[in-house]
Amino acid sequence: MEPTAPLLAEAKRYGYVEAGGVWLSPVLGQPARQIGLVKETGDAALLYFAQRFEALKAKVDALLAKMDASENKGSFLMKALHLKEQLLTHDGLGDFAGLHRRLTAAEEAVGVTVAQNREKNLATKLGFIKEAEALSENVEWISASEKVKDLRQGWLKTGPVDKAMTDQLESRFQTAIQVFFDRRKAFQSDKKAMSTRVQTRYRDLIQQAEALKNSDQFETTSRQLKLLQQAWREVNGTLPKKQASELWTRFRAANNHFFERLKVHIAAQQATGSSSASALPDELLARKRALADRAEALMAIPPQEAIHQAKALQAEWKQVGTVRGEESDRIWQRFMVACDKIFELSALEYHLRKRTTGEPMPTAPAERARFRASTLRELLKDDHQELEVLRDNLDKLSPSAANDAFRQMLQTKIRSFERKIRTKNDLIALFSQQAQAAS
Repeated sequence: MEPTAPLLAEAKRYGYVEAGGVWLSPVLGQPARQIGLVKETGDAALLYFAQRFEALKAKVDALLAKMDASENKGSFLMKALHLKEQLLTHDGLGDFAGLHRRLTAAEEAVGVTVAQNREKNLATKLGFIKEAEALSENVEWISASEKVKDLRQGWLKTGPVDKAMTDQLESRFQTAIQVFFDRRKAFQSDKKAMSTRVQTRYRDLIQQAEALKNSDQFETTSRQLKLLQQAWREVNGTLPKKQASELWTRFRAANNHFFERLKVHIAAQQATGSSSASALPDELLARKRALADRAEALMAIPPQEAIHQAKALQAEWKQVGTVRGEESDRIWQRFMVACDKIFELSALEYHLRKRTTGEPMPTAPAERARFRASTLRELLKDDHQELEVLRDNLDKLSPSAANDAFRQMLQTKIRSFERKIRTKNDLIALFSQQAQAAS
């Protein structure tokens, strides 16, 4: 059995028996108070109330041990305060003042930890507010919306700050978030209105092209369709891929219908000999002009689709026949430049798809145009280096007739790289204009 003598001695330090009652000596600012009655002997009664104190002390010991072991000491604060209140009313005999000091020390330690945590929480929330306010300039709506979601979750998971600052910080954070959503809503409204205007403009051009597709005024209609194709490119609108493809298919079909009729018309004239020798070159020029128009119009469709059509147009060009003169040269130059742009665009898109490292492709029209222009500038460096090597090899080549074939090959490659460089510079200028227009 547990010895009772020390416990009885401890009880007599903090209490006493008087007039048949058990009394707790003055403690914690309270006067002596009766906590029970003597039922058998005075010592037995004192021992009983000493054991009651030990039970309370065991609860305090267990709670403080848990607080010491826990990272979240604040979660035990209310239990500590409740036990501290019990000290004033508990019927027992023991060192209540000692328990009170221990609980007070724990309470103060928690207070220090809470204050430190609130300082950390304040710094964290101020960081969230700074990030939220920075979104007022962000136009990458998808990534920014994800950022807002993360900020909101982080804000909710962050603990409290000083009560005097809570409302002010909450207001700043929510205001910054609302500013972003208001801007996004305004952008989406503008985008929807712009999309409606773009659709209306494209449909109008389609109606005009369809009204002309069965015309027998071939020369005049060729020029009119060229103007419509130019107007289509100038719309420069951004629509969902499926919708843009459907509209372009209708517009292209109307143009192709007319030019197929033009081909049949020219073939019929050649077969019947109905056209004079002087009229035939004009018809051929009209056909080549129409091919150049169609090649230039390919800039309005996705590069992977455009490249197949460009190759088909090149094959068709070879079948038209030869026409001499400055006008024919100008048309050929237009056709060649248009096809070169399509091939360079296709090569650019292939390069971008095959990238394995680097920043992700921007989604905003302005940023996407700038990104493509920047990528072309990087590719230009390789073209210039290759061109310099070719020119250096040509300069070092002996003038011997035995080298004529190799010299001709180098000259052909040099001209090819010069064309590639010109085309890339033209595309860089085009993307720069698009970026400026979309900003």
